[in-house]
Amino acid sequence: MLEIRKMERKDVEKVLAFERELRRQEPDTYFWEPDETYAQQLERSFEDPRFQTAISYIALRDERVIGRIDASLISSRSDAACFSAYMDWICVLKRERHNKVAQALLDALRAECKRQGVGVLIALMAENEEAQRFYHHVENASIHDTGIWMDIQ
Repeated sequence: MLEIRKMERKDVEKVLAFERELRRQEPDTYFWEPDETYAQQLERSFEDPRFQTAISYIALRDERVIGRIDASLISSRSDAACFSAYMDWICVLKRERHNKVAQALLDALRAECKRQGVGVLIALMAENEEAQRFYHHVENASIHDTGIWMDIQ
């Protein structure tokens, strides 16, 4: 059974295992290893005030992380209402990519954005065919060059 929930500090080890598996499956896509320094930084991010606008969800199956999505509210005085958010990353293990895991993660993120008063979620799009296919099927969204603007409804 698929579970989507906010990422918490207690999930760091599971997230690291997920990231190591991603790199094992796609060595030509991810060019750095989730080493001890990264693990420590990820742990500390839960106490660091710079991450107060960070939003992270994980997808789990049988208590193993199979997907992750990360975003942040855009807190810029040019958008004093904080009406926008930036989706930094969405990734799902290869064997789960056709099981609507990415869509479930995106739905959870959009729901949280709506709860926080965000009206548009912005992301840069990966250029690979799989990612392009996903982004071109996102509902209530428009493609702008290499970015996508997704309405929050």
